[in-house]
Amino acid sequence: MDRQSPEKLILVNRHPNGVALITINRPGSLNSLTRPMMVDLAQAFKKLDRDESVRVIILTGSGRSFCSGVDLTAAEDVFKGDVKDPESDPVVQMELCRKPIIGAVRGFAVTAGFEIALACDILVAAKGSKFMDTHARFGIFPSWGLSQKLSRIIGVNKAREVSLTASPLTAEVAEKLGFVNHVVEEGELLKKSREIADAIVKNNQDLVLRYKAVINDGIKLDLGRALSLEKERAHDYYNGMTKEQFRKMQEFIAGRSSKKQSKL
Repeated sequence: MDRQSPEKLILVNRHPNGVALITINRPGSLNSLTRPMMVDLAQAFKKLDRDESVRVIILTGSGRSFCSGVDLTAAEDVFKGDVKDPESDPVVQMELCRKPIIGAVRGFAVTAGFEIALACDILVAAKGSKFMDTHARFGIFPSWGLSQKLSRIIGVNKAREVSLTASPLTAEVAEKLGFVNHVVEEGELLKKSREIADAIVKNNQDLVLRYKAVINDGIKLDLGRALSLEKERAHDYYNGMTKEQFRKMQEFIAGRSSKKQSKL
């Protein structure tokens, strides 16, 4: 572990195994976001994406909440700021981040916190955690993707109910709907997240980045165009490989096969 932001509201810890941990650290306000925190969070993702020693990022919140949304006591500063600036937009930077992002959610992920969770690639949630969209309740127009992403994951009718009623979506239901990957005991939250991160780290880093990109780019397209995208990128990948790279691939596959046979 190596660094914390000067404000200590967004903490960044790098571990020697290639996993970085970002913690939203304002527990007294249930990790609600101020404008400076949003900028720091955006920049944390941008810097970790550029750091070649980092292969996977885990995002969590300290205390009883993942993120309770924007700090509405400073709403004008947040909503009338330069919301179109990608440099200070955490969700934009998460979407631009090439590294896999694992969200470790405990407690509440409310509105902006819900949208940040939606920007993660994999979600692990503690039992009893709740995702809640309060845009309609407080008269806030969504701008980080909740109105579009949620329906594509859990279905249009369920997404309408969650957003128009501002009713909580529990982690347990979210897991059944395919939004949350794993629901665990609170004390196991980071352990499970690290297990997933470690499994990713063991794989070919270049392919992990390419695979994440083709999945995330493909879901924005219809199936026909997405399949064409996959084929185009596969051709580019194999055409760019050297004879040495093909040789190493064959050796790796042969080695795996011989290990399996020796266990029989």
